[in-house]
Amino acid sequence: MTLEGVDDLDRYIVHELQRDARETSSKEIAEEMEVSPSTVRKRIARLEDEGVITGYHADVDYGKAGYQLHMQIVCTAPIPDRDDLGQRALGVRGVVSVREIAAGEENLLVSVVASDNDDLTRIAGELSSLGLAVSDEQLVRKERFVPYQGFVRADGGADGGADGDTDGGTSSSRPPDPR
Repeated sequence: MTLEGVDDLDRYIVHELQRDARETSSKEIAEEMEVSPSTVRKRIARLEDEGVITGYHADVDYGKAGYQLHMQIVCTAPIPDRDDLGQRALGVRGVVSVREIAAGEENLLVSVVASDNDDLTRIAGELSSLGLAVSDEQLVRKERFVPYQGFVRADGGADGGADGDTDGGTSSSRPPDPR
């Protein structure tokens, strides 16, 4: 389901919050888009209420935090139970995220943080006891994030178009120049 009436301002707000929600102010967005800060705050509240913005998260380097085992566990859930099992997997200590894949085998990607191999074995066992078939475990070396470039045109204006090329990350509010 999509939110009716998403416009350039909404897309720009989402892009800026994805870029850096902690340091982005309503005032800065308002100045860039030539609207009032209260308009931006109301739009953010609406985007949150309608479920377009679902949360604000810290990106953590688990290795630097003392957890060397950041793993991606590939699981298969029966299609009718996938949503419920994915939600239940979040209750396993050490699970930090669950991604549902659209169809077929290996349809849940479970990101976990473990203190050692015994902890990893415990997590995989608990996932299995929920009814998930664990098919693979992959060590995550590094994870990088960048805001979805489709929210902002190359000229800096908001846009609902396709994702543009990126250099793997940017500290600017504008995407890299594609030229």
